[in-house]
Amino acid sequence: MQHTSSLGALRALLKERELDGIIVPRADAHQSEDCAAHDNKLAFISGFTGSAGLALILADRALLFVDGRYQVQARHQVNLQEFEIHHLHEEPLHLWLRDNLPAGKRIAFEPLLMVNSQYESLRTSGCDLVAVDDDPLDTIWPDRPAAPCGEISAMPEEISGESSASKRDRVAQALHKAGADYLALTLPDNIAWLLNVRGSDIAMNPVPHSFALVSADGGIEWFVDEGKLHNLDKAQLSGISHSPMGEFLARCQQAAAGKRILIDADSAPVAVRFAVEQGGGSVLWAPDPITLIKSNKNETELAGYRDSHVEDGVAWVNFLSWLTHEVPLREAAGNPVTELEAQEKQLSFRQQGATFTEQSFSTISAAGSNAAMCHYHSSPETNFALTGDQFYLNDSGGQYINGTTDATRTLSFGELDATRRLHYTAVLKGFLALISLQFPQGTQGHQLDAFARRPLWELGLDYDHGTGHGVGHRLMIHENPHRMAKKVNPWPMLPGNIITIEPGYYLAYSHGIRIENQVEVVASRPGFCKFSSLTLIPIDLSAVDFDLLSTQEIAWLDDYHRQVRQTLSSRVGEETRRWLASATEPASVQRRR
Repeated sequence: MQHTSSLGALRALLKERELDGIIVPRADAHQSEDCAAHDNKLAFISGFTGSAGLALILADRALLFVDGRYQVQARHQVNLQEFEIHHLHEEPLHLWLRDNLPAGKRIAFEPLLMVNSQYESLRTSGCDLVAVDDDPLDTIWPDRPAAPCGEISAMPEEISGESSASKRDRVAQALHKAGADYLALTLPDNIAWLLNVRGSDIAMNPVPHSFALVSADGGIEWFVDEGKLHNLDKAQLSGISHSPMGEFLARCQQAAAGKRILIDADSAPVAVRFAVEQGGGSVLWAPDPITLIKSNKNETELAGYRDSHVEDGVAWVNFLSWLTHEVPLREAAGNPVTELEAQEKQLSFRQQGATFTEQSFSTISAAGSNAAMCHYHSSPETNFALTGDQFYLNDSGGQYINGTTDATRTLSFGELDATRRLHYTAVLKGFLALISLQFPQGTQGHQLDAFARRPLWELGLDYDHGTGHGVGHRLMIHENPHRMAKKVNPWPMLPGNIITIEPGYYLAYSHGIRIENQVEVVASRPGFCKFSSLTLIPIDLSAVDFDLLSTQEIAWLDDYHRQVRQTLSSRVGEETRRWLASATEPASVQRRR
């Protein structure tokens, strides 16, 4: 652990302001999954770089709260002589404060970085929450990176499938139906979808950082830095007024007088609530209606997803063909392929695609025990070799002009022990159980989650992440509201929804396994739906115990591999075509190898 924190400087600041502690979340004003370097205060103060977590800094203690995905990673990155590691969900912050601090302790927080639902839970802790309107860490962060100012581009209607004006009309109708005068918009992907624009403030997140205020008559005020708009013509900005981002809260306060403002309690900063209440308005707490509207993809968007997955499939099979040849050859020669080399090679294959723009998230290229950290990212210090006696897990995706992809494959290049084979087979069976499922239209994600977990549960095993998440249309790799996980997700799944299926298993310091396809929800028989795979990538069967697969599971694999082979064979070179033919042979043939 090399990180040296600035805890001393922060504690001096707390003492100066007569504060007993401060909450430092891994968040920006938009609750972005990926923080810009400018906004990643948690990484600055602790060294932890995961996508979820928060710190509580007290005069004599420092605590880092992370979820199950990051329990191993946090202990690698954080100075354990300075920080205690706690579980974000099993020991939530409000309960820790209640149980460990005397009532009335003054705990600071930034209202732009905390959503209302978290604020309300923390109010039950017995502590005195002190809102700070400035940026307290700025004074102790001398080399802080500049705030991002990426250019914004248009998302043409021939790719989005609907004009911005039509979308604004639909949102206005939703506001009118809800009895709201305004919608306060803080989610960048919802704003990007509504305005038919894409941004570049953060790599692999094609959305602009901005705010918006939408009125029930369809009018829209966009709060965005002027320097981002050079690529947009006047037609793109027609009917849209725009002002600097810093004026958003003041405008909310001004517009609120006698009005009802719809605010999403789980995504909007509590600062918006404070502004509305200070302005004499009332808050309508409701989910941002755009989130659900956006999740129901139109035919143009769905066609774009399908096309982008064909191009992504070509890149994947070129990569897998290369790996299959190089890994055993290079291991025998004493010059093994490494995690970083593999991910760079995979990116080079994606970059050959005509519509590829960038990765959709940082690739997880994990060999051996590194794969036990399910959100691991390789570095020169952790760069393992790919070997025949260990799994290699690759979770990656692409942003394409007309879609977004996300897939995971776990690969083996030699003989594995019986335990690894059993774990791999259980994960595969869970994947097959869910992806082949027919379910009533309107079923919710948590009602399906256990289908993927059952084979692992029968072994007394489980995994500490969701089974599936929505994926945006050249937007965010994790798109709300749909999710398959143990936690209740009250949103019905309908034809036109896009989601992933990705069960896994992770044995700390040993190995990790995940198999993931991106799927489209489609109608099957009347009143029922099923999943149609968008992902077109062979599934490695070399580590499977075929005696544990049913006839139906084998039939699904054979049908899927036939589809992959027929779709991609004509799009790859001769050497890759031979590899693809072998990788997609019927299970009965692969079993005899």
